[in-house]
Amino acid sequence: MTGLHERHLAVSPDWMALYYRRPLELTHGEGRHVWDAEGKRYLDFFGGILTTMTAHALPEVTKAVAEQAGRIIHSSTLYLNRPMVELAERVATLSGIPDARVFFTTSGTEANDTALLLATAYRRSNQVLAMRNSYHGRSFAAVSITGNHAWSPTSLSPLQTLYVHGGVRSRGPYAELSDAQFIKACVADLEDLLGHTREAAALIAEPIQGVGGFTSPPDGLFAAFREVLDRHGILWISDEVQTGWGRTGDHFWGWQAHGEHGPPDILTFAKGIGNGMSIGGVVARAEVMNCLDANSISTFGGSPVTMAAGLANLSYLLEHDLQGNARRVGGLLIERLRAIGARSSCVREVRGRGLMIGVELVKPGTDEAHPEAAAAVLEAAREGGLLIGKGGGHSTSVLRIAPPLSLTVAEAEEGAEILAEALHAAD
Repeated sequence: MTGLHERHLAVSPDWMALYYRRPLELTHGEGRHVWDAEGKRYLDFFGGILTTMTAHALPEVTKAVAEQAGRIIHSSTLYLNRPMVELAERVATLSGIPDARVFFTTSGTEANDTALLLATAYRRSNQVLAMRNSYHGRSFAAVSITGNHAWSPTSLSPLQTLYVHGGVRSRGPYAELSDAQFIKACVADLEDLLGHTREAAALIAEPIQGVGGFTSPPDGLFAAFREVLDRHGILWISDEVQTGWGRTGDHFWGWQAHGEHGPPDILTFAKGIGNGMSIGGVVARAEVMNCLDANSISTFGGSPVTMAAGLANLSYLLEHDLQGNARRVGGLLIERLRAIGARSSCVREVRGRGLMIGVELVKPGTDEAHPEAAAAVLEAAREGGLLIGKGGGHSTSVLRIAPPLSLTVAEAEEGAEILAEALHAAD
């Protein structure tokens, strides 16, 4: 155990997990690579939990941060803030929400907490619909709508939460149905649920479940849900903390795979937009955003420095078509990993979209989750020079792969080869 690890354990909560038997101290990064304190280089396929969206040490972002820090670092939302207004204008337009208003926070957790505040105030109801196997953050309100028990440490809640089926396509009672039948069954489940409850405030859903193991429903499920929700006046909150900004390749936002009836009422975002800087936010149509009848500010949300980073990062993303790169390189990587998975006795499924890929591991010859194998692959990949994540339901048996969106074909091939060796070691 290193001295830094010992010091970490002495001052940190027991529940704040670290990856690896010998935890890593990352000291610097460049492009799609990071280095540890011993000087070893790693290909980064996790991006600080899907947060380093464009590249490590992207010159355009570091320059914007330094220049803004040289002018003014902090002011709060009590003063006009040019970088915040400029980023809000761009996000409002990109969101697809008409007459959109944007409120910046410091994290995805805070963004989802704010969305719940808006929805419950607007609807005058504390009842919320959420998806099974979901994750929405670590605040008291966010854990109370998290459908993944491994990440929800208390049953006490300010909200009455009801869980809807549909976030996991290949497991559960509807797994054997066709996509059309799956959607029909999930809609029937939602209709039945609403028939036995009072009016809910909102349905909050991740288009692709992040911590849950990169699971997703068939395209169109949330559009079908929207028809039901609209009849009841229930708002739809799309949690785009992990799926936003083109990571899925096919779409800029995850909700667009279900967009037949237009954008969500509320959209939350975070992670990738800041490329590591602390930015989260909420977009909602003015009627919903303005429903609060009390004063509110944000001390750190919309910080001039983080907004400058967000503007530079978003500009780089759009100007270099990183969404298109995620679609092209991600598509190649998924097919490569499926070919590797077909040779492994413990790979149940390789799934995902763009550069958001999950590899689900099971005990050979069974359908039983295999968290020990996932832990072993994580360690073996690290030894081979590749950093990945893990998640998935209650068992953390899914390898999570989410590199920066500027990943090259050569780097995708390199990472796939390392992962193939790690899976072979686990077998």
